[in-house]
Amino acid sequence: MPTLTLRVSDELALQFAALAATEGGKSALIRRLLESAVGAPETKRGPVAVGTPQKVTVRFRESELRQLGELAAARGMTRTQWITSLVRSRLGAPLQQSDGEREELRTIARELNRIGGNINQIARAANTGESGNAGDSMPGLDEARLALEALQGELKGVVDRTSTYWEGR
Repeated sequence: MPTLTLRVSDELALQFAALAATEGGKSALIRRLLESAVGAPETKRGPVAVGTPQKVTVRFRESELRQLGELAAARGMTRTQWITSLVRSRLGAPLQQSDGEREELRTIARELNRIGGNINQIARAANTGESGNAGDSMPGLDEARLALEALQGELKGVVDRTSTYWEGR
């Protein structure tokens, strides 16, 4: 993805940063301004949460609290986390992940980093002629490809479960 760079005065940068803080950050605001300037359809993004958190009190019957507790526990969340995630998902916030899902994504990221390191080693060896024969690195590349395909499936599964859960209720 291309990057645009520009220079502005310190004062303008501070003013823009203050405005951008209420608009999802500098990149998000610049992206929306560019999309508007060229008449491109605006990318779908959820509203930006601004301001200090406020407490909201709601009342549920005992049976509803029990159901909420069961739903939350099944996702590895507290009732409050579950209710907050549900509301945020309806407001268009990014995917709401449970602690377990975040840990799954961290595990996938660590594995991708490991595979990336292996591929770099294979490429370095091929570029310096250490592998002797280019065919020597093929089993390593095939192994990396299979591992990447498996991780792609795992990643898709985590994201699909998360998005389907919050969108489906």
